[in-house]
Amino acid sequence: MIPEDAKEEKNTEKSLTNDSAETNPIPEPSESLVQTEELLRKLEEAQKAADLYKDQLLRKAADFENYRRRSEADFVNLIKGANEDLISAILPALDDLARSLKSGGKRTDFDSFYKGIELIDTKLRKILEAQGLKPFTSVGKPFDVEYHDALLQIPRDDVPPHTVIEEVEQGYMFNERVLRHAKVIVSTAPELPPAQGDENTKRPDSEEKSGPTEAENT
Repeated sequence: MIPEDAKEEKNTEKSLTNDSAETNPIPEPSESLVQTEELLRKLEEAQKAADLYKDQLLRKAADFENYRRRSEADFVNLIKGANEDLISAILPALDDLARSLKSGGKRTDFDSFYKGIELIDTKLRKILEAQGLKPFTSVGKPFDVEYHDALLQIPRDDVPPHTVIEEVEQGYMFNERVLRHAKVIVSTAPELPPAQGDENTKRPDSEEKSGPTEAENT
């Protein structure tokens, strides 16, 4: 049996324990700690959003830089080709002047008229060259589809095949680009005459065929 003194001592310890639990309860999370955790969570979300917006901003900036460069290049090309239609319309008149000079140069009674047209032609060409128009030479050069339009092919043995031998209409460059192809006549290899050896080989055959026929007739 447990002595009465021991029972009273145990009861006293239990009483002290209960009193201590009531006076010093287990602390619960304070309101400030909850607010701190909430602020940290919001800060993390804000940082993620900031990183996303920064990435989008960098992408937009790169896209805008590419757009600016393309716009500048398009503007430069637009300036270069602004007078292209005008120059194309002037070219037929330039061709007429060249034909007049070519035909009038053979006559002696139109010297003053010819010289006047020659001055106009020279002045007009200088104006067009200042705008970026330049003629290119074709005669004597190999035929090139990038620069030439072939109107005719003529057999020639004095030049290599596919060589431009005559320029019917001159070609022009505009700002380092082909504006009009030159209309040209191109050489081809001459046709070889039939070999005499072939004719000699054919004659005995015909004689052999005619020989028996005459013998049969006799």
